[in-house]
Amino acid sequence: MSAARPLATLRTIAAITALPVLLTACGYGSESTDDGKKSAVAAGAEKLSTDEVKIGYFPNLTHATALVGVQEGLFQKELGGTTIKTSTFNAGPSEIEALNAGSIDIGWIGPSPAINGYTKSNGRNLRIIGGSASGGVKLVVNPKKIKSLKDVKGKRIATPQLGNTQDVAFLNWAAEQGWKVDAQSGKGDVSVVRTDNKITPDAYKSGSVDGAWVPEPTASKLVAEGGRTLLDESTLWPGKKFVITNIIVSQKFLKEHPDVVEAVLRGSVKTNAWINANPDEAKASANKALEELSGKALPSDVIDPAWKSITFLDDPLASTLGSEAEHAVAAGLLDKPDLKGIYDLAPLDKVLRAEGKDGLDAAGLGTE
Repeated sequence: MSAARPLATLRTIAAITALPVLLTACGYGSESTDDGKKSAVAAGAEKLSTDEVKIGYFPNLTHATALVGVQEGLFQKELGGTTIKTSTFNAGPSEIEALNAGSIDIGWIGPSPAINGYTKSNGRNLRIIGGSASGGVKLVVNPKKIKSLKDVKGKRIATPQLGNTQDVAFLNWAAEQGWKVDAQSGKGDVSVVRTDNKITPDAYKSGSVDGAWVPEPTASKLVAEGGRTLLDESTLWPGKKFVITNIIVSQKFLKEHPDVVEAVLRGSVKTNAWINANPDEAKASANKALEELSGKALPSDVIDPAWKSITFLDDPLASTLGSEAEHAVAAGLLDKPDLKGIYDLAPLDKVLRAEGKDGLDAAGLGTE
């Protein structure tokens, strides 16, 4: 995939107005769960500028910074007497709606819904304040039907949802092969079958699809069912890095409670450092959190390869967000936007510099 060119913005597609919102992070549906979980606060801990901060994220490995940070108490340690209330979401649209409604203050979310939320509100409702994860997306195929990349032509490939991050990536890759596909219908030289990640493994087993361009852990679930990883999306990006999860905040909360935002970002930075220093313990912590949220832990043949394919980092990889938007423009799913101001990295830079680290690049899309 190419480096960022002039950037693009998201538009509503009339043909799919029945969908609640165009773009989602991973396409796991649109329900949300207010689990009411609050972290325990140490006795005598001093509160920050508010009693509570409401945090949202997905019960998904690409959101492991949030899963592990909450599970291990790393966020709560930075927040002192300010408690955390968590909510989990199955797709980006519902999380953006919750942020806009004030049901959450800070969230972990994919690039497409972050762009959509920003542009739909004309830049008024959210900011991206940090990165969280890169990678974790693969093209997994039935090895009996597809033996090479050229064999993908003429086959049925699942993506999570029309216009979501992985759907756009697959459409862009197909176009780079010289194949023509109508983005909205999914028909063309390759058939794009929009399928919820929860049922993609069953669709694969039944033969309804020949492969899928999907995030983890769905990709590893397909491999466990006999699929073969034909392509890791990270190999298409400069430095093998591209944003899969951002941290967003409501602009109102950022303005009113900058100390709380900084505390959450400190927790995120320290959580990412702990994850990278203790990968096995962190994997177990994330799986424990998933088990508590879903009632079922991931088996080792799924979580082990999935975990290895995700990189946890503080850098929002802003230039790749611009490229992802641009690919959607090329597919006919986006109008050209002005994404200037979608990032406010000043709080994160303050946190990083306090630890002797350099600030991060907003790729010309910052508030300054």
